[in-house]
Amino acid sequence: MALSGLASGQDTAGDGSRRRNPLTRKERELLAALKQNPGRCVSREVLLRTVWGYMEGVRSRTVDVHVRWLREKIEPCPDKPSRIITVRGAGYRFEG
Repeated sequence: MALSGLASGQDTAGDGSRRRNPLTRKERELLAALKQNPGRCVSREVLLRTVWGYMEGVRSRTVDVHVRWLREKIEPCPDKPSRIITVRGAGYRFEG
């Protein structure tokens, strides 16, 4: 499935049907940050710095919460993600 419509929030549900899921500004920024590094792990710290503007050393669950919300909108099966993969203890990897 092509992800070209994700920036506007359009997605295919994985079963051929179309649904509209508008992404928030932060979800779009998070997705863009991950898509800039396809196949590579992006750490939570880097995402906090680039998407939220947090300073070094800040620990927050913000990234994890936003990734979950983003998965709900773009993954065919959010509980078994195939696009945004968790790299345990390191961050997230975009597989498109």
